[in-house]
Amino acid sequence: MEINLRTVKFSASEKLAAFVEKKVGRLEKFFEGGFQKAEVTLEENKDGKKAKIQIHVPGEELIIDRTAETFEAALTQCVDAMKEKITRVKEKNFQK
Repeated sequence: MEINLRTVKFSASEKLAAFVEKKVGRLEKFFEGGFQKAEVTLEENKDGKKAKIQIHVPGEELIIDRTAETFEAALTQCVDAMKEKITRVKEKNFQK
């Protein structure tokens, strides 16, 4: 799976980039066919640190975004929510 990391108005450290790769890379095992591409956007705004994950699966595009005090917390919340969303999509597709 190809993971594209985009940061808005700041540069991500290597440690943060590695954290993104590790966390988002784990999502691939929840979808048997795998993903073609995942896009992660990190942005700092007045509400805190925002993380957004877009995953392209066959026939759909799954998008989750969360805001927290740190990028790591926001990304972890996104990954947890995305796991649930992937499970729902799999169940919906399996019932067809």
